[in-house]
Amino acid sequence: MIGQRIAEVREQIRLHCEKAGRNPSEVTLIAVSKTKPVSMIEEALAAGQTVFGENKVQEMCEKHEILKDKPIQWHLIGHLQSNKVKKAVAVAEMIHSVDSVSLAEEINKQAAKIDKVQDILLEINVAEEESKFGITVDSAEETVRAISGLKNIRLRGFMTVAPYTEDPETNRPYFRRLAQLMVDINAQNIDNIHVDILSMGMSGDYGVAVEEGATYIRVGTYLFGERNYNI
Repeated sequence: MIGQRIAEVREQIRLHCEKAGRNPSEVTLIAVSKTKPVSMIEEALAAGQTVFGENKVQEMCEKHEILKDKPIQWHLIGHLQSNKVKKAVAVAEMIHSVDSVSLAEEINKQAAKIDKVQDILLEINVAEEESKFGITVDSAEETVRAISGLKNIRLRGFMTVAPYTEDPETNRPYFRRLAQLMVDINAQNIDNIHVDILSMGMSGDYGVAVEEGATYIRVGTYLFGERNYNI
């Protein structure tokens, strides 16, 4: 079942890329496995899925320990507290949820200790929802400039969590604005900065996100089913 759904999402990626004149190879599917058992991850692995997203550092680390011999890239997509950075840097291929200069500085510090250059994305609260983490579009350039000199992080792009909606078209302007931000930041020619990744779109709206330039889509519920947060 999971393998079939992965195939369905990949086909939808292809169709939306075709509509937008994009190459499907530009889009990476992140299977969001938060709260889901290792057995489901193994089922997805058997279907060729190797990139997984987790919200919590502890859960990511525990799953990594069990599956450390498997060809998995772990992406941390949930809010990251400074006291969890050391563990996150030890495991995560990429951290999507960097939402302050101070957090970037702590990631840089912990990465330097293990001689790692940590790939990160800045989380942008494009819709400026009070319930969401992330910096505003207007403060993004200032933040990028503030972290551009940190040697043990590599800013690769931006992430956003769009508003929950029944109609994915309503999120198109937010995805479009994030894509424009990437163009604008690259046009500034800031030292050590070239961004090429947009992490945007989830189970309900990833098609629109792909059409607007997403390079990572984060799909969990559609692949693995609804989550039980009480377990």
